[in-house]
Amino acid sequence: MAQQLVDRRDLDFVLWEQLDCEGEILKKYDAYKEFNKKTCDMILNEAKALAVKELLPTMQEGDRQGVRYDNNEVKVPDSFHRPHELLLEGEWQNLGVDPEMGGQGAPAFISSATAEMFMAASWACYSYATMGNGTSDMIEKYGTQEQKDLYIPKITTGEWGGTMLLTEPDAGTDVGALTTTAVKNDDGTYSLTGNKIFITNGEHDLCENIIHPVLARIEGDPPGTKGISIFIVPKFFVNPDGSLGDRNDILCTGVEHKHGIKASATCQMSMGSKGKCIGFLLGKEREGMKVMFNMMNHARMATGLQAMAYASASYLDALNYARDRIQGRSIDDMANHGAPPVAIINHPDVRRNLLWMKSYVSGFRSFFQYTSLVATKAAMAEDEEERKLNNGLFELMTPLIKAYLSDLGYEVCVQGIQVYGGVGFCQDFLAEQYARDCKITSIYEGTSGIQAMDLLGRKLGMEKGKVFMAFMGEVGKTIAKVKGQEELKGLAGDLEAALNRLGETAMHLGKTAMSPDFKAAFAHALPFLYVMGDVIMAWMLLWRASVAVEKLAGKVKKKDEAFYTGQIKTAEFFIQSLLPITQGKMNAIFNTSKAAIEMPDDGYGI
Repeated sequence: MAQQLVDRRDLDFVLWEQLDCEGEILKKYDAYKEFNKKTCDMILNEAKALAVKELLPTMQEGDRQGVRYDNNEVKVPDSFHRPHELLLEGEWQNLGVDPEMGGQGAPAFISSATAEMFMAASWACYSYATMGNGTSDMIEKYGTQEQKDLYIPKITTGEWGGTMLLTEPDAGTDVGALTTTAVKNDDGTYSLTGNKIFITNGEHDLCENIIHPVLARIEGDPPGTKGISIFIVPKFFVNPDGSLGDRNDILCTGVEHKHGIKASATCQMSMGSKGKCIGFLLGKEREGMKVMFNMMNHARMATGLQAMAYASASYLDALNYARDRIQGRSIDDMANHGAPPVAIINHPDVRRNLLWMKSYVSGFRSFFQYTSLVATKAAMAEDEEERKLNNGLFELMTPLIKAYLSDLGYEVCVQGIQVYGGVGFCQDFLAEQYARDCKITSIYEGTSGIQAMDLLGRKLGMEKGKVFMAFMGEVGKTIAKVKGQEELKGLAGDLEAALNRLGETAMHLGKTAMSPDFKAAFAHALPFLYVMGDVIMAWMLLWRASVAVEKLAGKVKKKDEAFYTGQIKTAEFFIQSLLPITQGKMNAIFNTSKAAIEMPDDGYGI
């Protein structure tokens, strides 16, 4: 049977063979003593079945119907109601949430693996059930006990939704320019006035209440990000006994009409337009950015996962089509006009295209789960040095997960359309929707350029470069091991050369960023992020190939033999065909052209 959404064999390979999550996580930490490999496999099986049977049929239907706005209310596509109920009944929305918050406490590698399946099936539908997790996590970390008791249980069960109200018409990435104001009332609450835009799930009909964390500036506080606070603004006030009270003055005034994710309610929100919008301070005054950034890394990880899910689904969709679509004679029989047509997977360019897609999807999955593993180790480590190392690696990897996976994931989806040819450009198939839906991931949670500035301006220099060197050391460990494998030592040498060049490139760009030519350095920040991502892809694929070589040295089934051989060939393709291009890109970064900086504004066109 053809695989859909997520290649389960590949996922199992990453979790149990490449990363050894059983030994590294399940058997290592008491927090996960309720989980073993058998339990995790059962969870993954159930998630895949639910994703394919219930969520996937809603993806195209949801895109065509979209959300409907009328008089401050938003209705989701009709087909979303049943799978939403099934998600909540199965408690899939809180699988990875801490048990102390009412969740199931599953390890991150399992909760993210199930999320990949649901996102690939219908991200818009799945997000309505899970968006509140970030909201409840902020309240858990910074809220009063009363706030925790009042909001977290209902959000965790999915009975209530959650959002994040950050962006304004004139304050997107420049959060410090926001104009939403808060005035303190005699009872300790605050009256908020302002407008927010691009608010995912700001209003919908799948839950009875929505809890909005809102960034605003208290009247009289300083300008910029230092003067920002954050407030809990419920759609309906909550009585002390947990029942719902009156409607708060926070209203949806419209929804965006988008290129993709049309079934996701992207709302314009207004506060204080019809009376008084009441908010409750979350944390301390003027610490809104601190509270927000607590959830930002996790939101960026989720966005990378979203892109990976689309790329995975697009690749498998294209692969299935290429195996079924009969067109053209084999290149071996071009002179034989009587030869029968063959499936397009037999044509060399289609094979190259599919392997290009596969190499990225495979690298994405390994990279994401590796980073998730690092985050778990950072949270669980008792040894301070281990905690510090893993936390540093997680911080370094986050902008790459967000930007590299979103940008290259979109390119995978574009290539999926190419495999289909003309019909891929039509709405009869999902190929074009995967691409449209994926595009937003490079914009969500800070554009790719913002992630690149974060990588160059903050992350490379962490602890005076020690974190980046630790990353280099981790790649070096894999290279050293693979050099002992005769089949792969040539690939290991190629990766070692690229890794060394990456180190030199990072040092060059870092020095330039601290020189009078710093603008030229930041003009090359995104190209640097891409080349670092390429080296990480090569690392992950070589690591995969190394595991495959070890497996093939033993006795394996014929089907597994093909799978493991596929790992080796995927690494060969990427390292021999794509990594040399990365070397050229690094040479270009060393040139550090100032053209973009020196270009006169009118030079772009008058």
